[in-house]
Amino acid sequence: MAHRDSRLGNDPLVRNGVLRLLSIKDSDIRMLTLEQAADAIDRGLHSGGAFSSIIPMVTLFYGGFINVNIPDPTKSGQDLFTLSKGHAVATLASIYADLGYFDGSVLKKSRSYESMLNGHPGPLLPGVHISTGPMGQGFGVAQGFAIAGKTAPRFDSYCVVGDGELQEGTIWETAMFAAQKRLDNLCVLVDRNHGQLDTPDRTIFPMPDLESVFTAFGWQVFSADATDYDGVYDALTKFRFGPRNGKPTAIICSSNKGQGAFSDALNKHKITVSSKLAEQELALQARRRQLRIDDFLGYYNHLSEFSDGDRLQSALLQIARQMHIEIRQDALEAVGVDTAVGPVLTQQVPVRDKRVHYDAALLPKFDAKKEYAASDVVTAAMKVFATDPAVVSIDADLGSTSGLQPGVGAVDQGRALNTGVAEANMMVIGEAFAALGHNVWVSTFCPFFNWQVLRRIAVGYQERLESMRDPEGWLTEGHGLDLTFLATAPNLETRVNGATHMGNDDNLTFDALAHLKIIDVSCPQQLLSIMRWIMEGNRGLVYVRIMRSGSAVLYPADYIFEFGKAAVLCESPSDAAVIVSSGRGVHEALAASKLCAEKGINVGVVDMASIDEEMLIDLYKSGKKIFIAEQNNGFIWQNFMKTLYHRRNEVGCDHLKQVEAINTLTSDGHAQFIHSGTYEQLVAAFGLSPAQLAETVLNRLKR
Repeated sequence: MAHRDSRLGNDPLVRNGVLRLLSIKDSDIRMLTLEQAADAIDRGLHSGGAFSSIIPMVTLFYGGFINVNIPDPTKSGQDLFTLSKGHAVATLASIYADLGYFDGSVLKKSRSYESMLNGHPGPLLPGVHISTGPMGQGFGVAQGFAIAGKTAPRFDSYCVVGDGELQEGTIWETAMFAAQKRLDNLCVLVDRNHGQLDTPDRTIFPMPDLESVFTAFGWQVFSADATDYDGVYDALTKFRFGPRNGKPTAIICSSNKGQGAFSDALNKHKITVSSKLAEQELALQARRRQLRIDDFLGYYNHLSEFSDGDRLQSALLQIARQMHIEIRQDALEAVGVDTAVGPVLTQQVPVRDKRVHYDAALLPKFDAKKEYAASDVVTAAMKVFATDPAVVSIDADLGSTSGLQPGVGAVDQGRALNTGVAEANMMVIGEAFAALGHNVWVSTFCPFFNWQVLRRIAVGYQERLESMRDPEGWLTEGHGLDLTFLATAPNLETRVNGATHMGNDDNLTFDALAHLKIIDVSCPQQLLSIMRWIMEGNRGLVYVRIMRSGSAVLYPADYIFEFGKAAVLCESPSDAAVIVSSGRGVHEALAASKLCAEKGINVGVVDMASIDEEMLIDLYKSGKKIFIAEQNNGFIWQNFMKTLYHRRNEVGCDHLKQVEAINTLTSDGHAQFIHSGTYEQLVAAFGLSPAQLAETVLNRLKR
């Protein structure tokens, strides 16, 4: 959809014609939305918010404001749209089908398991870059797009949010940061329909004067009556064609739930559309559409009376075609209006090359006799990796702990962001850059990553994978998300900070999320190899836990990390037992192995940085005593039990007595949080010091 000529938009006669054309398009989209609901698997429709968002969205997409490349929605430089209020997916789908992102048949049988059109939008739908639904998060992603759009090639980022989701705290993390970053290429249309799910006629939380609030946050604000097209059209004109002043723009679009529907049944948050209601509403909408066509044709014919009438009519013909409205004139000079959905324009997008290019000779080297802090390793490595502009980092006030900001910032501070104490905002900005093809790293303490945000990101990532695997999907290889969550201070690394900061449960919590690759780092050389592995691209969502304090080097310079493969650091044919650990626990396990050797007992050590199911099964089959020693609530132990269960027909479950878990679970196996203490106190409290591990191993072997 090309931008309209701003000179035409300033012509009041053309403007009046455009507004009439928008009202015709309004009817088309409402009827498509109603037909979509009537044919849905559950005949359901989030009617209140879907209908109230039609005027803002029709104005944006058909008024000549947003510049999108429908054949290739991933091509750089085009404007981006995010529907933060995902409940309005039916409106979005109607518009996207009409514009040609996908075939009109997609609107049939929506919400069914077989359909790509679900109850909320996601990347299964061509042209949709992220999944939305959890309130407020799409707003943050749109802000991330706008940050990217401030660099070459420049573009604008548009977003529709609901007033209900303005009650979410993440919204205001975004509002503050967007103003601070001077994102005057960000335009947010607030669908202020004065209702939400439980109370469709009012918001549960009394909303303040939104104009004053956004202004106080440093935004440019316009108010518009969204029961008609004039106000929204004029506000978007000021944003798109007016001077930019360093402020993001909020357009408060005031209406009510179900705006534009005839029946008050559509004023609710969600309804089931009966056949009778659908027939009645469609008939009335069709009648209204014809009246609007008649009004437009009368105006169109009236323009011929002006001296430049031909120019004005020609301009409207061109604008109408861009709106998928065809004004035809027959041999008898009779003028009519035709509209049709499509045709489909979106094609499979080009493959993305996700490999990060860098000079490996410049990467840090390690002295086996020294210790290195993980943050220093990250900083030194990122100074090399970030020479490729694909690399982006975002911290949440912990850049000194992660090492990301000083590393990436040494190359390009514009790609080394820090959101302050706003972890959710950090994560959605990271998702935005990843959706644009960047290799993105976000970082905070282990317990501070927002589970709700992470889950939604993973949902969208899965939909990207599904589209990529589908021979007819719009996405191709390289269009997943390369997004690394650098989790600092895992296991007992937080030490004296207290239970809220201790990372002894994050890996178990996040292990429940699909598609997340969890890695627990034990060594500076291993960390560097993991970073190189990620820089190869197409690694997806990776959760990397790094130690806070310095550690010895365990691996040689030629070590190559492979996800899902453990490393044997110590073994002999006479091993009577094996200790399996990860992170700093590997160092304690190696020290315990030496103590056992002094007693004449050989004990092997396995570093399971990521879960290696085959290694776990092989150890189980070996008949050796297995000690799974972890400075957390049993991440490896939990995965061992899951693996054993799934492969029980192969290996049986008769030898569990040979396996013992030593971790931070309670004595009766329940999860718990850990309080403050020095590292030495904490490992001693849970029997994880080298001496305690050695004693446990020797005592069990004696038995």
